[in-house]
Amino acid sequence: MTSESYKPPGDHAGNAVAMAVLNAIQNPVVMVDERGLMVFANWEAEAFFGASASHLARYNISTFIPFGSPLIGLIDQVRERRAPVSEYRVDLSSPRLGQDKLVDIYVAPVVSEPGCVVVVFQERSMADKIDRQLTHRAAARSVTGLASMLAHEIKNPLSGIRGAAQLLEQSAEDDDRALTRLICDETDRIVSLVDRMEVFSDERPVDRTPVNIHSVLDRVKAVAKAGFGRNIKITENYDPSLPAVYANRDQLVQVFLNLIKNAAEAVAERPDGEIILTTAYRPGIRLSVAGSREKISLPLEFCVIDNGPGVPADLLPHLFDPFITTKTNGTGLGLALVAKIIGDHGGIVECDSQNHKTTFRVLMPASKGTTPEDSLPANTTGSLR
Repeated sequence: MTSESYKPPGDHAGNAVAMAVLNAIQNPVVMVDERGLMVFANWEAEAFFGASASHLARYNISTFIPFGSPLIGLIDQVRERRAPVSEYRVDLSSPRLGQDKLVDIYVAPVVSEPGCVVVVFQERSMADKIDRQLTHRAAARSVTGLASMLAHEIKNPLSGIRGAAQLLEQSAEDDDRALTRLICDETDRIVSLVDRMEVFSDERPVDRTPVNIHSVLDRVKAVAKAGFGRNIKITENYDPSLPAVYANRDQLVQVFLNLIKNAAEAVAERPDGEIILTTAYRPGIRLSVAGSREKISLPLEFCVIDNGPGVPADLLPHLFDPFITTKTNGTGLGLALVAKIIGDHGGIVECDSQNHKTTFRVLMPASKGTTPEDSLPANTTGSLR
């Protein structure tokens, strides 16, 4: 019995609807019969196991998972107890499935098919990234309160300190003037830092309109090529059919200018340094937004990829936290601001980093009423693939 020959009981119209629903699910779903054969696999399962449903149906499920995996024990347990079970954070990493295959598993019996069980896999990678994003938002909110406090409690005393230093400078000797000038310069630097943090205390609703992301990226690329990225190769891989993103154009320019500047600094020492900008439509990600009961879809994916040395593994989970930076003179507020802006738009920003490949991925909502076919013209100068 294979997935092609397997016909669930019931009317044909109902079966067709059931198949359509299962294939629409963004998680891998398989049905394992009493012999251990995967007699049904939805499209996500085919992608997960890297094989067609007809191929999967010819082999025992143990062929496709690591030796000694707890999944086999879970299947046996469900058959014996005839009750569903769940197991969290199961490592299925193997040469066949690839690395970092950490999944949550749900196994349930199929009442109408004795000995058969359904297995649903939830990859932890996206769940963990969304958890991290919610942490980033909490961190940004903490900076919001800190920024408001700093504006009131620090800037005023600093003005007094600077004024006193200027008065002292008028009567100071030449050797002492250097010290008063140092006091003035340092107070100015602190005020500048506080001014940057005040951006986080802006809680006004974002003024959003349909925006062509390709025009935003073209603008940022032009700024980069005229300055910090003049000697760096910037490649474009755009989806020309992409719908408009529902966003504030100026804030998107600020976000991608920050991300591309970071990428340019990462590859500055490489003679073959390259930055790749990509856009794509990725349906399936939905997220709850603070202050709203509605779940929004985040189908638009924008990536900034560089071939720099990568982000240290111990820093990666905290990359969007305030004051976290690898730069000698950095303040650690750039990526925190990126996380705040994208979060205010109801989106997600996350980072994947390996040696010689770092990807900053932004997921955002499309403009209401648009689909990939309702796209704005892509104003690009690079290749569209």
